[in-house]
Amino acid sequence: MFKNLSLKVVIFGFIFTFFSSFGQSYFIGIFNSSIRNDLSITHGQFGTIYASATLVSSLALVWVGKKIDDMDVFKFSLIVIILLSFACFFFSTIKYVPILFIGIFLLRLSGQGLMSHTATTTVARYFEKTRGKALSITWLGLSSAEFILPVLMVFLLSLISWRDIWTIISILVLILLPILSFILIKNLKLTSREGSTKSKEKIDVNIKQWKRAEVLKDYRFYILSLNMLSMPSIATGVFVYQSFIVSSKNWGPFIMAQSFMIYSVMSVITLSLSGYLIDKYSSRKLIIYMNIPLFIAALILFLFESPFSSFIFLGLIGITNGFANVLGSSTWAEIYGVRYIGGIKALTTGLMVFATATGTAVFGILIDAGYTINSIAIFSSIYIAIVVLLLFLFRKKIEPIYI
Repeated sequence: MFKNLSLKVVIFGFIFTFFSSFGQSYFIGIFNSSIRNDLSITHGQFGTIYASATLVSSLALVWVGKKIDDMDVFKFSLIVIILLSFACFFFSTIKYVPILFIGIFLLRLSGQGLMSHTATTTVARYFEKTRGKALSITWLGLSSAEFILPVLMVFLLSLISWRDIWTIISILVLILLPILSFILIKNLKLTSREGSTKSKEKIDVNIKQWKRAEVLKDYRFYILSLNMLSMPSIATGVFVYQSFIVSSKNWGPFIMAQSFMIYSVMSVITLSLSGYLIDKYSSRKLIIYMNIPLFIAALILFLFESPFSSFIFLGLIGITNGFANVLGSSTWAEIYGVRYIGGIKALTTGLMVFATATGTAVFGILIDAGYTINSIAIFSSIYIAIVVLLLFLFRKKIEPIYI
């Protein structure tokens, strides 16, 4: 499917989503207990700090991320790499609660925010006819990391301190990523497109190219966003407070880490399937089904106590994750065009990061207030049901505007 530059762009996206893990909630959540023990803070305090830092990072991302529309992609990538490496090193030095806020802010901005934003914006802009497949392969990077890293980190934590792990990560980022980026996208231009020498189809030429200010006035954007934000808000709460879930359900210490493998496998399967389906049917026709597995997952968490249910629970979240990752980039490009996709994606990625902050805060507050994980699961399922119903009612309006 991919040749020459196209293949390099996809590999670049894959690598950047893999390394975005170091700012993702599932990864930081692995160190939750170690950090809280070192700093002597509660679940709720950690959640409040995490949510506040994430919120600030989402606001920063809306401004910083827009620069990818105006700057050489390679240069922009180098800035992101340096910031991520510094963030990882800074995180390893945290000894006081106020510094924890700064460390999480830097990780969330550079890792979850800018690394994934750079990958998906670059791929969504470059590809047209095979955008779905390209994005699905791109997000395989994160799924691969989710399969490998949780068990690896739990193992490493039994050998070395959590601070040493973050120092090693910082060094790896600074050494590997600049070299790989140079090899893959040094010659990529903002105007580079898949099959740019061939005639473009109507959908690529005649779609209205929306600016970010116009998107903010479009009511469809908010309906779609409510659905897009379900996965990051709820899954982040699960990932960050995985130790609370394990203790509440009386699961063994490795159950969640092992379940992440199923999560990753289901994400990969769904990513592969969603890319094909998107290119055949379009994102806007598929998005209504995206959160149904997440809804079922919330019910599973509420209904069952068996350790085996952890695998089903995270597997279902993985299915929604696989769809959400691809749909979260391709839907905006389909409806609003790619000319200003960097600014639009900066906004939507910022909202996604904001949703993770909200999810973390709400979970932490509810836990400290004495709510059980079963109660939280019911609240989550109600939210999902409402936003899916809203999208169903307006599904015929989710179409691009032709000029």
